[in-house]
Amino acid sequence: MGAALIVLIIVVVLVVVMIVQSVTLVPQAQAAVIERLGRYSRTVSGQLTFLIPFIDRVRARVDLRERVVSFPPQPVITEDNLTLSIDTVVYFQVTNPQAAVYEINDYIEGVEQLATTTLRNVVGGMTLEETFTSRDSINAQLRGVLDEATGRWGLRVARVELKSIDPPPSIQESMEKQMKADREKRAMILTAEGQRESAIKTAEGNKQGQILAAEGAKQAAILGAEAERQSQILYAEGEPAADYLRAQGQAKAIEKRFAAIKRGRPTPELLAYQFLETLPEMAHGDANKVWVVPSDYGSALKGFAQQLGAPDSQGTFRFEPSEPETDQPGVGDDWNDVAHWFDTAGDPAVAEAVAAAEAVARKPVDPMEGTATARLGLRTSSEPSRAVQPPAAAPAPSPEQQETDTRDGE
Repeated sequence: MGAALIVLIIVVVLVVVMIVQSVTLVPQAQAAVIERLGRYSRTVSGQLTFLIPFIDRVRARVDLRERVVSFPPQPVITEDNLTLSIDTVVYFQVTNPQAAVYEINDYIEGVEQLATTTLRNVVGGMTLEETFTSRDSINAQLRGVLDEATGRWGLRVARVELKSIDPPPSIQESMEKQMKADREKRAMILTAEGQRESAIKTAEGNKQGQILAAEGAKQAAILGAEAERQSQILYAEGEPAADYLRAQGQAKAIEKRFAAIKRGRPTPELLAYQFLETLPEMAHGDANKVWVVPSDYGSALKGFAQQLGAPDSQGTFRFEPSEPETDQPGVGDDWNDVAHWFDTAGDPAVAEAVAAAEAVARKPVDPMEGTATARLGLRTSSEPSRAVQPPAAAPAPSPEQQETDTRDGE
């Protein structure tokens, strides 16, 4: 009874083992290479597979997904005999599990060694500067060589990347110094260009400033000449009118003074006394060194008294008008009439001449006009001048006429 139980247990164990050996599960994205009696039978993926116990077996399971493998740094010598340490990263995928199992012992190690040799071959024909600036070219060449060489292994190389390129410490220090020198050189060039641009802008600004200053001085000179010209024109045209009014006022003042003297009825003694008082003042001049009284001084006073007066019963000449004072020239004039002679209202002819002069003076001046005639304010042939013609006025009575009038009155 005990022996039968043991045999039963052994049979059950054998059945379980056979069932386990005959059934295998292959997940998705994974392939199983099955051998029958040591030879390749089939490749299954993503399914439940039944095997013949002790006849079929799973030789290898292969991952069908794209794999990323990073290889350690490899020393590479460039064309200019510099040793670089380069890390590579390879992206590949198994497309034929049978070839990956039977064509190469370890396809990952094969890819690593192939990438190292290809990298040394590619970088060996480049200089250090070309290596740093030709990453894309190196990646493309490595991918092409690896993809072609690993095709019979059942692999497809998708990409190859250079992760880092590390030069020796001494070369790296020299590169840093060179980079620093290049940056300083560019900085100095930029500084020099900035200074040059600044000098150019400053010179252009000074040039424009001098041009504007010269134009301003030119305009100021033109305006000054125009103002001087207008001033001289107005002065030249106003001076005759002023002279005329001044002469007219002096004439009227003489006439009024002579009339006032007659109105006061002076005697010859008074006139002689005032004449004697005036003589010292005539001698007080700074230029008077010697003053001589004429010998016929008494005869002059006598003639002067005879002209102004008439002899009385004692033979003394007295001023006795024979006609009323109102008949004498200027005696009957009212003193309020003096304001008429100082009326500031101008003559129409004078006002017209002044208006014409102002119109000519306000006429714009041509900037090119620089003749002496324009600077002196003189008129050219295109600007006819109009002389102020003072109105005709009655001339002041001369002393002979006044003496005749006086004698007629006596």
